[in-house]
Amino acid sequence: MAETNPPRSVGEACRDVLLAAQPFAKLMRARAVARDWRLGRLAHRFDVDMPTRPARPAVPELLPPNRMPKRGKMGSERSRIAMLHALAHIEFVAIDLAFDLVGRFGGGFPPEFVDDWLRVGAEEAMHFALLDRRLRQMGSHYGALPAHDGLWEAAEETAHDALARLAVVPMVLEARALDITPATVKRFADAGDATSARALTRIMTDEIRHVAAGTRWFNWSTKRLGLDAPNHYQMLVNRHFRGALKPPFNDSARRQAGLTRDYYILLAY
Repeated sequence: MAETNPPRSVGEACRDVLLAAQPFAKLMRARAVARDWRLGRLAHRFDVDMPTRPARPAVPELLPPNRMPKRGKMGSERSRIAMLHALAHIEFVAIDLAFDLVGRFGGGFPPEFVDDWLRVGAEEAMHFALLDRRLRQMGSHYGALPAHDGLWEAAEETAHDALARLAVVPMVLEARALDITPATVKRFADAGDATSARALTRIMTDEIRHVAAGTRWFNWSTKRLGLDAPNHYQMLVNRHFRGALKPPFNDSARRQAGLTRDYYILLAY
């Protein structure tokens, strides 16, 4: 009887997403990996190392946050394009964050962890495609403006601790998006850009689930370790997050995601 090749590992598949530099290639790989996992074509095996940094296209130019051009007021089309470009870049990096989370830390979690985060990665790819399409409708495209690399700096800071990664990326950075997106949607709507406002509203609905996945697996891990989840979250954020947690908070959306005030209110200033 002929031997069959063992199925490809999900770790190797995640690394392939990170090594795809061009946006279209990354989108297609992200979707394919999520689909292959869902269909049982990938083994729950983590046999390769994740790259320190994902591959990146030649554009956009990546600048330090303090060198980013000012976007101006939302009333002008130019400022709305700049905002959409910034959000598209966040979603582009978020694809890599989701697949790196699985490939780097998935071996310490059950297969349901992979279920959740590959779904998140595929949704981030959809968000990026949605925003890039809107940019093209407005006569621009992803890469037309510079962007900053702060999100991946958070990944590098938490590359050796799954709990720190969950605390900082979904439970701080993505949770912050829940705080600011409603006001951003209103500014687009007030400027007469209902199409962009609808896109951002759709994205925020998914982001609540992403924060929920982060909170759920953080709680799962701290329970196994006998740790108090809010206290450990606060310790990790103080240790690994360089920014500030500033109100106002969208307590309602955060609560939907399981991220209640006892996690973050003592960190606010």
